[in-house]
Amino acid sequence: MKKILLIEDNPEVRENTSEILSLANYQVITAENGKAGVELALQEKPDLIICDIMMPELDGYGVLHILSKKPETASIPFIFLTAKTEKSDIRKGMTLGADDYLTKPFDDTDLLNAVESRLNRVALFKKNYDASTEGLNQLIDDARQVLRLNDLCKDRKVRQFKKKATIFMEGETPNAIFFLQKGNVKTFRTNADGKEFITDLYAAGDFFGYEPILENNTYTESAVALEDSEVIIIPRHDFLTLLHGHPELTRSFVSLLCKKVTEKEAQLLALAYNSVRQRTAEALLKVSHIKESKELSLSRDDLAKMVGTASESVIRVLSDFRDEGIVEIDGSKIKILHPGKLEQVVKWNVARH
Repeated sequence: MKKILLIEDNPEVRENTSEILSLANYQVITAENGKAGVELALQEKPDLIICDIMMPELDGYGVLHILSKKPETASIPFIFLTAKTEKSDIRKGMTLGADDYLTKPFDDTDLLNAVESRLNRVALFKKNYDASTEGLNQLIDDARQVLRLNDLCKDRKVRQFKKKATIFMEGETPNAIFFLQKGNVKTFRTNADGKEFITDLYAAGDFFGYEPILENNTYTESAVALEDSEVIIIPRHDFLTLLHGHPELTRSFVSLLCKKVTEKEAQLLALAYNSVRQRTAEALLKVSHIKESKELSLSRDDLAKMVGTASESVIRVLSDFRDEGIVEIDGSKIKILHPGKLEQVVKWNVARH
């Protein structure tokens, strides 16, 4: 049963509205003024708030302002009850974050339709979206409904990138974010001597290239296709709309983005504290996971760029792994025989047998 907080100073309106909602099978809690309403909202965490504007002690605008600043109540749908119909009043409420308005007097149908509509919209964003093309499309479709923007992401494109093709370059200004639909992509940085360091590898279902937009900066790395790839390109303004359009929408979208953020944090910690042996084992496991194969075609130079060390150091570690029976090596091809042992190396840096 959904819980609704009704904040209304008029006893008759409060009683009648509460009765209508209770008959529609909603649990209703009531407050007679704005101050009491704020306290109840923080205590009860209702699914929806209906609030009068003109009240003593604290008016409806004040209630909305306070609750919108609290993380625990910011995403609760908020409907204003008002006898005012001036556009300036409606605009003020919407600017503060109100979801809807009901003008007094209102009938039962108007009230219940408004409540049902707002609860349904919130329910959309309690879904778990898959990190896939289908999941992205579903998120966009739901966002169009909630934000009432039928043209949202209409200009997104699917582009084909051949192996070794550049997607973006360090120093360029970002105009879009990228979702990898098929293939593999690497990002890398180049130092003053022209040497590359691979910062990340991406597989189908990954977003990339969004950090500079969040930081209002240029690209600090370049992106190149490791094999023939398909990339969905989402324009910058649509990305920002998805990110800031609605609190629940933001949570859903960020959940799709944050996977790589977590991985990058772990990667930086590994570079800071792990040995070359550990980092080489981790790089082999990562490429194997992305390629979905234990047989890898990987140059020593590219592997060294991932590990963040000289090619000679990587070659020595690979020789050790071969002598330990963990991998087989045939030219540029590396076959992982015991991934479990590589995982042990990453975790414990076990001594060679």
